[in-house]
Amino acid sequence: MFRGLSAFPLTPTTESGIDEQAFSTLVSRLAAAGVESIGALGSTGGYAYLTREQRARVAALAVEAADGVPVMIGIGALRTKQVLELAEDAQKAGASAVLLAPMTYQALTEDEVFGLYEDVTRELSVPLCVYDNPATTHVKFTDELHGRIAQLPNVAAIKIPPVPDDPAQAKARIDALRALIPDTVTIGASGDFAAANGLNAGCEAWYSVVGGLFPTTALAITRAAQAGNDAEATALSERLEPLWQLFRRYGSLRVMSAAAEQLGLAEDPNLPRPLQALPLPARHELAAALTSTGLTA
Repeated sequence: MFRGLSAFPLTPTTESGIDEQAFSTLVSRLAAAGVESIGALGSTGGYAYLTREQRARVAALAVEAADGVPVMIGIGALRTKQVLELAEDAQKAGASAVLLAPMTYQALTEDEVFGLYEDVTRELSVPLCVYDNPATTHVKFTDELHGRIAQLPNVAAIKIPPVPDDPAQAKARIDALRALIPDTVTIGASGDFAAANGLNAGCEAWYSVVGGLFPTTALAITRAAQAGNDAEATALSERLEPLWQLFRRYGSLRVMSAAAEQLGLAEDPNLPRPLQALPLPARHELAAALTSTGLTA
C-alpha cells in the first residue's frame, strides 16, 4: 500500500467535536476516485488537536468509509505511552498501517527518536510509515537515523520532506537515502508543490494533501510520473501553482479547510481553535485559484 497516491483528508472539527458525516463523505470520495490508500489523522487531519477518543472514532469512521481501500492512521503524540495506546486503537479499528511523527516539546536526541520507533514497532502487528516533517514537528532526521529506524520490524515506508527543485539534486537526495535503507522500505514524497519532483526522482508514493480533496487531479500527476512521463507530471503540477502559492503563504491545512468549505464539503468553522480560517481576502484568492486551475469538483 506504500506506492502510488495516498490521499490525506481534512478532519472537519469544531469545539463541539468531529463532523462525522462530513469526514465520512470526504473519505468515501477518495475511495471512489481510486486512490491507492487513505491517510487519516495526518497533519491535514489535525491529529495533534484531538483527544484519544476522538482519534479512535475517526479511525473507525475512516476504515468504514474507505470500503476496502487501505487506511493509514496517524498515531503521533508527545509520550510513548500515548503513541502505543493510539496504535492499539488504530489496529482495533482495522487500519492497514500507521503513520508516526515524533512529536515533542523538549528537543529530542537521535537516540530518543530511535527509541520511540523501537518501542512502538515492537508492539505493532501492522506496517509503519515514518513521518519526517521537520517544519511541523521540529525534529530533523538524518539519513543515518532513517537507516537505523528502517531496520526495525514493521517499518515499511518513509514520508520525506520536499525534495529540491532541481531534478538532479532531487534524484541525488532520494538515492542517498535509498542507499541506507532496506529494499523493503519505500520512500514517499510530501510537500505537494514538490511532489512531482519527488515522484520523478524515484519516490514510490505521494502522501498528498491536495489529493485529500482533489484526488482525480493528484492521481493524474501520480500516474504520469509512474509511467515515466516526467514532463507531463511536472506540467500538471505547475498548472496548480496558484494553489501552491497559497499553500506556502497560509499553510496547506488552512487552504484545504477553506477549499472544502467552498466546495460544500465542510461547514465553517471546521478547524479546532486556536487555528483560524483563512482571512476573507485569501478566501477570494483561493476561489480564483480553484477556478483558474479547474479544481472545482
